[in-house]
Amino acid sequence: MSSPRDKAFPVSWDQFHRDARALAWRLASSGPFDALVAITRGGLVPAAIVARELDVRVIETVSIASYHDYKTQGGLKILKAIAPEVAKLDSGARILIVDDLVDTGATARIVREMLPKAHFATVYAKPLGRPLVDTFITEVSQDTWIYFPWDMGLAFQPPIAKDGA
Repeated sequence: MSSPRDKAFPVSWDQFHRDARALAWRLASSGPFDALVAITRGGLVPAAIVARELDVRVIETVSIASYHDYKTQGGLKILKAIAPEVAKLDSGARILIVDDLVDTGATARIVREMLPKAHFATVYAKPLGRPLVDTFITEVSQDTWIYFPWDMGLAFQPPIAKDGA
């Protein structure tokens, strides 16, 4: 039996860029958006791509720490709230929230409370968090660990046959 983090899904820069652009294509019919809120840190890269593709110029961040050792989630802590001038737009303007991944949905719940009318989009989604987002590109199983390109360096990968599989 495999352990919870045995399923690995490595994502290259090229693949992530394609997936983020696919997200922008999917979001184009839901806009236009007056502002974009990126969930840092993982949401910064897809937010830049989506903002460019959809011509969104007002970009804000919200920072919530949940992963403390890259493997396990800890208690959630808001490190940076949404700027009041952007948060007040939620009453009438179209706000887009962007993150790289919705996992358990813990972070998404907090941001949803901050911006209840916003459109929430992620590049990847896991089953526990999927109901909290409006738009995503790829779903992976809950026990899959996504290795994002900004978390990896280039290294030799042994052939599968020599890995004991």
